[in-house]
Amino acid sequence: MTTIGVLALQGDVREHEAALARVGVNTLRVRRLAELDAVDGLVIPGGESTTIDKLLRIFDLFDPLKARLDDGLPVLGTCAGMIMLATDIIGAIEGQRSLGAIDMTVRRNAFGRQVDSSEVGLTWLPDGSAMHATFIRAPWVESYGDEVEVLAIDEAHGGQVVAVRQGNAIATSFHSEISGDDRVHALLAEIVAAR
Repeated sequence: MTTIGVLALQGDVREHEAALARVGVNTLRVRRLAELDAVDGLVIPGGESTTIDKLLRIFDLFDPLKARLDDGLPVLGTCAGMIMLATDIIGAIEGQRSLGAIDMTVRRNAFGRQVDSSEVGLTWLPDGSAMHATFIRAPWVESYGDEVEVLAIDEAHGGQVVAVRQGNAIATSFHSEISGDDRVHALLAEIVAAR
């Protein structure tokens, strides 16, 4: 059976585990290289992108994770995870690194501070259906490359791009794991199964 890891250095790990269980995949918390090597896909949860970057380096996971992503490991990054998957970050702190799995530039904390968190309705572009989304100090996509597919746009905030896919990598500005809508996790599971 498929095993999708959840990077368990910081963030909402349990909520992603629950969403993945609902779409029928086994999960494994990833904190060490052996655990990273054991998974067929990975979720990088929300949290704080600068902290995730630092912890990946402290746990000696940054370079091995980047290598696996470069080799096609399916991945989903939500909120801070979106920032980690970007090639460029607007508002990064000095020395902050990202994994560069999706050809996009993101703006950290684009939706504002914690008090500006919001819940909005989106359109999930792959099938045109409505989707509920929760934004918490979320980034958005400022620009993206030709190979990036836009999955959702937030019309309530000026048509900002808030979900994308490039190859085996998916990123969302919003916390798909807390909405009860498992389409994003199901898409990750489909990508893993197809690989």
